[in-house]
Amino acid sequence: MPEATIGSDNARKPIGLVREVAGSGSAIRLDLARLDECTSDLDPSVALSGKVGSQIKVRVGNSWLLASVRNQRLDTSVEGGIIADIDFLGEGEEERLTGKIYGFRRGVTRYPVPGALVYPTTSNDLRQIYASDGRTNISIGTVFPTRDIRAGLYVDALLGKHFALLGSTGTGKSTAAALILHRICEMAPSGHIVMIDPHGEYASAFKHTGQLLDVSNLQMPYWLMNFEEHCEVFITSAGTDRQVDLDILAKCLLAARQKNRLAEQIGKITVDSPIPYLLSDLLNILSNEMGRLDKGTNSIPYMRLKTKIEEVRGDPRFQFMFSGMLVGDTMAEFISKIFRMPANGKPISIIDVSGVPSEITSTVVAVLSRLVFDYAIWSRDEETRPVLLVCEEAHRYVPSEKNSGGSSVGRILSRIAKEGRKYGVSLGLITQRPSDLAEGVLSQCGTIIAMRLNNERDQAFVKAAMPEGARGFVDTIPALRNRECIISGEGVSIPMRVSFDELEAMKRPASNDPSFYELWSKAGGEEQAVERTVQRWRAQSR
Repeated sequence: MPEATIGSDNARKPIGLVREVAGSGSAIRLDLARLDECTSDLDPSVALSGKVGSQIKVRVGNSWLLASVRNQRLDTSVEGGIIADIDFLGEGEEERLTGKIYGFRRGVTRYPVPGALVYPTTSNDLRQIYASDGRTNISIGTVFPTRDIRAGLYVDALLGKHFALLGSTGTGKSTAAALILHRICEMAPSGHIVMIDPHGEYASAFKHTGQLLDVSNLQMPYWLMNFEEHCEVFITSAGTDRQVDLDILAKCLLAARQKNRLAEQIGKITVDSPIPYLLSDLLNILSNEMGRLDKGTNSIPYMRLKTKIEEVRGDPRFQFMFSGMLVGDTMAEFISKIFRMPANGKPISIIDVSGVPSEITSTVVAVLSRLVFDYAIWSRDEETRPVLLVCEEAHRYVPSEKNSGGSSVGRILSRIAKEGRKYGVSLGLITQRPSDLAEGVLSQCGTIIAMRLNNERDQAFVKAAMPEGARGFVDTIPALRNRECIISGEGVSIPMRVSFDELEAMKRPASNDPSFYELWSKAGGEEQAVERTVQRWRAQSR
């Protein structure tokens, strides 16, 4: 094979030597003339060796140390010399007869000494290094800079320790998310995945393999909300008035729940128990309490609550949740539908919340997220059925402390990030603004998939969250092309730069940017389009 013979000479000759050694990284001196010779090599790995973001190897005894090049600067003491800082990735043994690397593992046990020779890595080396260690994995793309080495994600480690997919708008983030979820669905057709989709992008990508739910068919019962979520919807006051309203709502809500036959069977229930109740019962109890002479306050808080509850009940936008039809005990069917139990060949449910009124969107997401977590806690006596909760535009729901309004959705997602692993709940966060995410939540993500980030604050934030050994890769984040990413953490054997596979058109989300030139070149039918749009707008339905 010509590639092997031509590439072998360059691969056998050193390209520099180790200059100084430190714990996680070291400095090497590279020979510019040798780098120029390697550039024309047919093996792309050898051709890029020594460049920023590429890999080099150093011999230590019978093993090879692999490192990634973080930066380069001119060495003024030697003509044609370059100094480069490197980060050690791991080590592997050398097979005596063939010279191949085998048994590669992360971490370093024996360090080189200054003066040790530095060699280019070949595609064959990288093939051994990036090869699967036998754990179940999904293949998502090609390792850069090679043309044929497949990049795999270890599914148990990826989902068991949570993951985050980060990237600026227009880098192919939604398509990358769809690709990863499609691969997981193909591998596990009986899986349980819940995807919160705030823009209605993913329905087109999963119309054959997923259950699509939006305001027209979600039918989420209002009584599934716990007390905190009830407060977010029904209580509008602030300051000292708020505490009065909270106490009144807690007392009346508990009384409304206790009127149900289920409550009589169970016995002792709390204000958080998911027991069906009628909104009309809640309003009647509020009226009765308001009419009592021994109440501790005037009638204004009661009127405030009654007005808000009646407003929500009568608003057609809230019908998907506050309809009088949703008072029956449908909790088991609702959970089966949302969590895909059984999956029936559709392991993912796409919950499109784009049609949900903005004032209760975060409450709806909080209820769905809490149901995932509570179900996992209360089903511990059953065989564990792990659930993956994927949250698109995660910075909207788990904002950093400075942007946080103390919402229930932020608290439940933070709790899932910290404790979900013990109960078989996995969290996947997708965001374009990692610096607006709660720092504690991102640090709980064991695998970080970083696409191009244009904002410096975001880059610095991701750098701080990345595990050791990935620093050299992180510096290349601003230079990534579309559909390229850096993956580091538990889901991969070592940090890698990956070019994602092309996804078939029918499996892509509807997130393509419109072509202004093409669309502005067409004319005709505008009046009818405006008429139809106004009609939908007024009816508040699609």
